[in-house]
Amino acid sequence: MKHSYAGLWARLTAFALDYILIAGYLICVVALSSVINTLFPTILPRAFANPLSGQITGFFLVTLPVTLYFALLEASAWQATWGKRRKGLRVIRRDGSRLNYTRAIGRTVLKFIPWELAHTCIWQITFAPQKPSPLITAGFALVWILVGANFVSLLIRQSRQTLYDRMAGTFVVRS
Repeated sequence: MKHSYAGLWARLTAFALDYILIAGYLICVVALSSVINTLFPTILPRAFANPLSGQITGFFLVTLPVTLYFALLEASAWQATWGKRRKGLRVIRRDGSRLNYTRAIGRTVLKFIPWELAHTCIWQITFAPQKPSPLITAGFALVWILVGANFVSLLIRQSRQTLYDRMAGTFVVRS
């Protein structure tokens, strides 16, 4: 079966639509944090007291829910997030079948490695005494290398696969 692969603009638009939902979720997290901070003023300062606790708290409040949103919906019968569905896109395996949960989570983890690495570097900068270490600079360079490599792969491959799609054995296609 021949598929019509989704290109850059369709995928970016789908992600922008998904980001509307993610932004709504983030607004709820901030609102709830405000309430918690008012009622229990010592909890949040402890949760964000240092780079490690801040990273862990951020992971459980933001990264994990967003990862599960993408992975669970792309492994569902819809084979797509809300944004992908709006754009008529699906995520499939090489044989055209639906992703199982393990593959969907693996794909999403690979997709979000640059995002989480950037968060890690930002937490280190936030708590850096003065000048960030060369390791942080290298971390940000790696983020941009990975983002660039995914972008170039998407543009030059006939199948429009990013590096994380290639590693996961997945394709984003038009329905």
